[in-house]
Amino acid sequence: MPGVKRERDDSVGVLTLDEPETLNAMTPDLLGDLAAAIAEMTDDPQVRALVLTGAGRGFCSGQNLKAAQILGEDIAAGVMKYYWPAFKALRECRVPVVVAVNGVAAGGGFSLAMAGDMIVAARSARFIQVFSRIALVPDLGSTWLLPRLVGRQRALELMMTNEPLSADQAREWGLVREVFDDAALRDGALSLARKLASGPTRALVATRRLIDESEHASYADQFRREIETQAQIRLSADAVEGRNAFLEKRAAVFTGR
Repeated sequence: MPGVKRERDDSVGVLTLDEPETLNAMTPDLLGDLAAAIAEMTDDPQVRALVLTGAGRGFCSGQNLKAAQILGEDIAAGVMKYYWPAFKALRECRVPVVVAVNGVAAGGGFSLAMAGDMIVAARSARFIQVFSRIALVPDLGSTWLLPRLVGRQRALELMMTNEPLSADQAREWGLVREVFDDAALRDGALSLARKLASGPTRALVATRRLIDESEHASYADQFRREIETQAQIRLSADAVEGRNAFLEKRAAVFTGR
C-alpha cells in the first residue's frame, strides 16, 4: 500500500516515503501519512532517533501537481492543513532526525529534506529548487531554511538559476553532512542515527530548539534562554549520569530520560 513505510532498527525508527512511481511526489495523503508515522514511531520511548528516506530512484520530486486540486481554492489554507503537520512534526520531533537523500530532492522535496536535523546523501543525489522555472517562489519553508544552511548568496543562486546541486557540492556548501556511495547510504544514515540515539536525547532536542529560537532573539535574550534551559535539563537522568561519568572517568550511558 503506498504511503510511508515504517521500520525499526533497534533504537532507530526508519521512515521511507514509498511511492517510487512518482519519485515520492508530495500529496496530502503522503504527507498526512508521514505526520502520522512520525507520531506513531516517536510514541515508542525506545525509539531515540529517526531516519527519513525515499524508496526507489529519488527522495522526493516535490509537489504532485495532479493532487494539487485537493488543496482547494485557498492554497495557503490547504497547504497549512495538509502539509504543515508533517514539516512541523519533523522540525519539532522529540528525537534527532537524519534525512537520507537518495536521488533527486526537488522543489518541496528539497524543503522536506532540510526540515530534519542532518542530511546525508547518496553520491547520485541532486538538490534542485525548480520553483522559478515555472515562475513561482520557493515554498514549504525553503526561504527560511536554505539561507540558514548555505548563506544568502548561495541560497539565491540555487533559487534563481535552478541549477542542480550535486551531493559533493552540497557537502562543500554545508548542506549535507556526508556523502556515501549509493549502496552504502542506508548503512551510513543508520550509523549516524545510532550515534545520535545513544546520546542524551532531551539535551540534543533542546539544543535544536535553542538554535532555531536564536534566529529571532537578541544576544542577551538568548544568553538567558540558554541558562533557563540548562537549569531544566541539568535535572534530567542523563545529565546526572553525564556528571557522574565525568567524575568517575568513565563513558556515560545515556537512556534518553
